[in-house]
Amino acid sequence: MREVAFIKQNKEKWLEFEQLISNKEKKSPDAIANLHIKIMNDLVYAQTYYPKSKVTIYLNKLAKSSFDKVYDSKRRDTNVFLYFLFDKVPLLSYKYRKYIYLSFIFFFICFFIGLLSTFNDENFARQILGNHYVDTTLENISNGDAMAIYKSGSNWGTFIGIYDNNQRVGLNMFLSGLFVGIGTGFYIVYNAIMVAVFQAFFYQHNSLFDSLKGIWIHGTYEIFGMIIEAAAGYIVGASILFPGTLKRFQSFKIGVKEAFYIFISTIPFTIFAAFLEGYITRYSNTMPTIFCFAIILFSFITISYYYLVLPFKVAKKHALR
Repeated sequence: MREVAFIKQNKEKWLEFEQLISNKEKKSPDAIANLHIKIMNDLVYAQTYYPKSKVTIYLNKLAKSSFDKVYDSKRRDTNVFLYFLFDKVPLLSYKYRKYIYLSFIFFFICFFIGLLSTFNDENFARQILGNHYVDTTLENISNGDAMAIYKSGSNWGTFIGIYDNNQRVGLNMFLSGLFVGIGTGFYIVYNAIMVAVFQAFFYQHNSLFDSLKGIWIHGTYEIFGMIIEAAAGYIVGASILFPGTLKRFQSFKIGVKEAFYIFISTIPFTIFAAFLEGYITRYSNTMPTIFCFAIILFSFITISYYYLVLPFKVAKKHALR
């Protein structure tokens, strides 16, 4: 279809939406959502066939207004905190789902590299984990308590120390997105390889089951949250590299703001991970095995649901596609 015909065919619909979003009266969220779908469809079409046209820029602005209007319609009737957790973050996770998937894929590629490196080089574990950690853990394994290193220190002190460390790592991943995502990628490479080396090391010394039972009590929230924090960093980097029809600085501002919201959403999971490591992991060898794996399964289901399932449900509720 020629651009002139495209504009003529859809002009009335666009004007209708302009009037709707400029009207201060409260409108039905369903009506807004339905128009939003139509605007998004037109934007996709325009980006495909008229990528450098003014109509594409116009529709991009209109789509942003409609997206904001969907947010506003919901926010007026919902507690701000609940709205942030159960509407805004899931909608942003849906919007940037490709970056979340990319973060998972890249993490597991690096994880696989770490496994191969450990199995093919007997000194690789010492290079990554350090001689002190390896020697101490080998001694603990010989004494029949592979997870003894997690029992040192007080519950409260461990909780605070672990939370501080994990939160700083997550913040660095997010902020490293300013270096067009390269810095974030570096953190993922290092941490994914470290996790892989850790598991391979215990496997090589016949303590894999003990490590799975103990480490993943807190590691499920910790590692999953780290992958989401990395995705936030990639979003920042992409907003710089790929501004689309927006000006680069405008794209950057939007990217940083929305990625920051996603990063903030990981903080409760980071807190829970630190709490589990400080108060639960140290008792993994004395707790019933079924209880350990129940905690791991619950952690996996809750965080997976929040970032991988709930976004689709919320997007469907808002009629976003």
